[in-house]
Amino acid sequence: MWEFRSMMFWRAVFAEFFGTMFFVFFGMGAALRWTSGPYHVFHTALCFGFAAATFIQCIGHISGGHINPAVTFAYLVGSQMSLFRAFFYICAQLLLILLNMKKTHLGMATTVEVFLTMQLVVCVFAVTDERRNGRLGSAALSIGFSVTMAHLMGMYYTGAGMNPARSFAPAVLMRNFINHWVYWVGPMIGAAMGAILYDFMLFPRMRGLSERLATLKGSRVPEVENQQESRAEVIELKTQAL
Repeated sequence: MWEFRSMMFWRAVFAEFFGTMFFVFFGMGAALRWTSGPYHVFHTALCFGFAAATFIQCIGHISGGHINPAVTFAYLVGSQMSLFRAFFYICAQLLLILLNMKKTHLGMATTVEVFLTMQLVVCVFAVTDERRNGRLGSAALSIGFSVTMAHLMGMYYTGAGMNPARSFAPAVLMRNFINHWVYWVGPMIGAAMGAILYDFMLFPRMRGLSERLATLKGSRVPEVENQQESRAEVIELKTQAL
């Protein structure tokens, strides 16, 4: 059975676990009663919709972005995937970590900021990845959906920081830095986790340590800039020929 020996298969299974877990995390997080005010069904529905759009965009090129056992079963019935793959997809989709999110404290607030920022970074990496063939839709719109979803889930909990600069400005204006570290520690940890998750696990870049160090030192020109320079040279040659 070739799939069992394929690293791409196991990445796809992990992508389904990651996508479904975060889809449920954000959807259920938005559905919780954060305040004593009226319950808004539209708020929850909107967050679930944005969550689906965001995570399908994030993992669609890796696993197909099912994030739903019913969708996987439909693919199986339609003979579009193997029974082996369908079984592991469904197991991954149901392997969720149950989180108690009703009590607010600093540790949980930091965790929420970690998760909010991590999904944003994975989305940014996924929709701007130059290796991805046939990108779907607008990268800017997908990132906007990601930010909107994070606010629908986290606004009443931590204010949905995700951006230390965005949190630092009101803290300076209001001269209130109580627990302000949460809005630096959470996003920085989340950003690092998101980068490692996408770049080393979901869709790894096959680069050695020397290449990565060269990039960090600034002695290696990024691939995107090389492509842009090549296009510019071609255009210049065509202009000269005319």
